[in-house]
Amino acid sequence: AGLVACVIGLAVASMAVTREPPLRATYLTLLDLFAINNPAIGEPAGRQVLQLFSGLVGLLLLPVLLAAVLEALGTFRSGSALRKPPRGLSGHVVLLGVGKIGTRVLARLRELNIPVVCVEADPEARGLALARRLRVPVVLGDVTQEGVLEAAKIHRAHALLALTSADTTNLEAALYARTVRPDLRVVLRLYDDDFATAVYRTLRAAHPQALTRSRSVSHLTAPAFAGAMMGRQILGAIPVERRVLLFAAIQVGGHAQLEGRTVGDAFRA
Repeated sequence: AGLVACVIGLAVASMAVTREPPLRATYLTLLDLFAINNPAIGEPAGRQVLQLFSGLVGLLLLPVLLAAVLEALGTFRSGSALRKPPRGLSGHVVLLGVGKIGTRVLARLRELNIPVVCVEADPEARGLALARRLRVPVVLGDVTQEGVLEAAKIHRAHALLALTSADTTNLEAALYARTVRPDLRVVLRLYDDDFATAVYRTLRAAHPQALTRSRSVSHLTAPAFAGAMMGRQILGAIPVERRVLLFAAIQVGGHAQLEGRTVGDAFRA
């Protein structure tokens, strides 16, 4: 629009100075802008001054026009590239790590229409394809480096989900995020359940006004895995605080202590 306005303005000025018809005035203006050799020798002084001015404007506009063309080509070429977080984004969830677990969490968050910004250090991570398809903003970089969480708008985020496979990375990111925003909701993925318990208690004591959750994925999945290995049909494993409530289906036919009895009758500590 700016380029068109400049051309129209110069064409109108050329019409006023040279008294040329609109089409010829526009043609002369374009010749001047593109520096095509058509010197105004023998023309009135106003026409010569206008040609010099048009040439100067053309020198300024041509780089802008070239940059616009290159930007458009780059945009079309990177149409499937990762999006960057919008400038005014707020109330979103910052998701660290889009590996196996992070990818499933990302899919679930988008099913719930919760805005998400992903942070991933590996440009080949498995969840980046899903983020690209769902048009989820992604920040590529090491979360322990300065400026990465800021790029994900952590200061305006609703919650932080640290789900990388490295405990130290998750813990460091959570501690840094709390320095930026002490009341930020944080969920940590940690391998060892005892360590997760200690981190949970420490962060809860340090930030009593904020919600903190730390979970050991191996601890949560172990009962279901063990039940499946024993031949049980696992219907669900529900984490309740730091324990797991396991639902399994078993065959009671042929078991005298179970067959024909209620759960209360068959219960034994």
